[in-house]
Amino acid sequence: MGQAFRKLFDTFFGNSEMRVVMLGLDAAGKTTILYKLHIGEVLSTVPTIGFNVEKVQYKNVIFTVWDVGGQEKLRPLWRHYFNNTDGLIYVVDSLDRERIGKARQEFQAIIRDPFMLNAVILVFANKQDMVSLSYQLACASTNRN
Repeated sequence: MGQAFRKLFDTFFGNSEMRVVMLGLDAAGKTTILYKLHIGEVLSTVPTIGFNVEKVQYKNVIFTVWDVGGQEKLRPLWRHYFNNTDGLIYVVDSLDRERIGKARQEFQAIIRDPFMLNAVILVFANKQDMVSLSYQLACASTNRN
């Protein structure tokens, strides 16, 4: 009864809660994004085996963000996080041109799942700031030869 009353009170006067799942291929930057949202800093991270979950508040909305590992062997488990999901943040590594087709295939499989049909979707093209750095380094090494 207490939970129901609190939910009703929050709906009219306070915070609302949303469940968000953050997915993408391994090394796309999901965990870095999660902790940038959560504590405002970029942290050094290791590959996620399983998941990380954090609550992130923006104005009167509390987002429970599930950051799920993106290694190939973990991807079949993604569907277990879809039930009751309000939003999807799909992170794509902008520098990983070789796997962009695989990223697209995985994304299409996610959005076709019946549990995800009503989820709000954000496709986050990560590492775009590194594209110019990568280009500069390539040009610098070409100019030396």
